[in-house]
Amino acid sequence: MTPAYLLSVPRKIAVLQAKALGDFIVTLPALGAIKETYPNAELVLLAKPWVKEFLARRPSVIDRVINVPALAGVNDPVEIKGRVNNANSGSGGPVEVELFYEAMQAEKFDVIMHLQGDGKAVNPFINKLGAGLTVGMGNPKAEPIDRFIPYVHYQSEVLRNLEIAALIGACTTRLEPHVEVTETDEQETAFLKEIIKDKRYVVIHAGADDTRRLWPAGKFANVADSLIERGYEVVLTGTPKEEKIIASVMQAMNRAAIPCTSMKLGGLAALLQKSELVISNDTGPLHLAQAVGSPTVGIFWAPNMLNWGPLNRKRHRLAISWQLECPQCGVKPVAPWPFQPVVSGCDHPYSFVESVSAGEVLELASELLPPAKN
Repeated sequence: MTPAYLLSVPRKIAVLQAKALGDFIVTLPALGAIKETYPNAELVLLAKPWVKEFLARRPSVIDRVINVPALAGVNDPVEIKGRVNNANSGSGGPVEVELFYEAMQAEKFDVIMHLQGDGKAVNPFINKLGAGLTVGMGNPKAEPIDRFIPYVHYQSEVLRNLEIAALIGACTTRLEPHVEVTETDEQETAFLKEIIKDKRYVVIHAGADDTRRLWPAGKFANVADSLIERGYEVVLTGTPKEEKIIASVMQAMNRAAIPCTSMKLGGLAALLQKSELVISNDTGPLHLAQAVGSPTVGIFWAPNMLNWGPLNRKRHRLAISWQLECPQCGVKPVAPWPFQPVVSGCDHPYSFVESVSAGEVLELASELLPPAKN
C-alpha cells in the first residue's frame, strides 16, 4: 500500500549510492524491494560511472543510471590513514556540479532516496535535486529531509537499506543481494579457463583498500598451499594496484598459484561464481562473490562484521578478529568505529585482523568445500 504522505503512486524514483563496490552490493535487496513494490515506476540510480558500465551488460531492476560528478562527501570520500583512496582525487568543478543540479531538477523525480552515510554530507545534496519527497538517514547534526530513519552505526547494511526503502512502502521477502552473471562475463574468463581447464579452483582475494582490514600475506600463502595440496587450483585475484600484495602472497608460497589482476568486474563476477569457494578480506569482491552465489569465507574485524557480514551461514563462514587495541602500541579506541583508535598519539596503520589464524580459515573452508578431484 502506498503511504499517505506520498500522495500518489510514484512514477519516477531516484536512489543515490555513489560509493564503492561493497556499498553498491548491499543496496540490491532495497532496490529490488522498490521495483517489486512500484513495478511501473522508473527506477534511476545516481552512481559512479563504473556502475553504469557494470549494469549496462546484465539484467537489473535499475532502469537507468546517471553518473554523479565527483563531490566531496558524496562520491569522493575523504582519505583516512592506512587507506588507499581509489576515488577521484578532487571534487567536480562548480560549473559541472551546478549543471548536474539543474539536470536533476529537470527530471522532476517524485522521490529521491539516499542509501549511504548518516545524512550529514548527503542530505544537503539530495535537497538540491528538486524531488517531491526526500528519503534517507538522519541525525541531529544532519540537514533535515522529509522521511528518514535515525542513523545508528551498528546495523546490517542490507537491513538498514531495506528499512529506508520501507519509508516509501517498499518491501520484499528477498533479503540476499543478487547479481546476474552473463555470457559476456563468462567470455572474459576464457584465458583463465585455458589455464585451469576442468580443475576445481578456489579464489583468494588478499587485497583491501584499508590496511587495517588486510590479513597477512603469509597466512594467505599458508591457506593457498594447503588448498593446492588438497587438489584445488588457487586463483589470486586483485586490482592492478594490489599486484604487490599478490606478489607477496606468491613469494611466501611453496606451491604455484594463478595471479589475476587484469579482469574487468563482469569477468570477476563470472570467475567467482564458478569457484568452489572464495576466501577474502572484508572488501568489495567478497560481497560480489556472495551476490553471485559463491560460498565464501570472509575475514572480518568484529565491529565491521556487524555491518558487513552476510545474513546467512548456509554458504558463508566468518573468521572474526576480536582485536580492539592498536596492535603496535596497545592503545584502546574511544569507540571501535571508525576502525582506528581515535586518541591522541596513535595513528598506526596496522592490521586489526592479523590475529585470525590460518588454521581457523582452513577449518571454515573445509566446512564448505566438496572433496577435490585429483
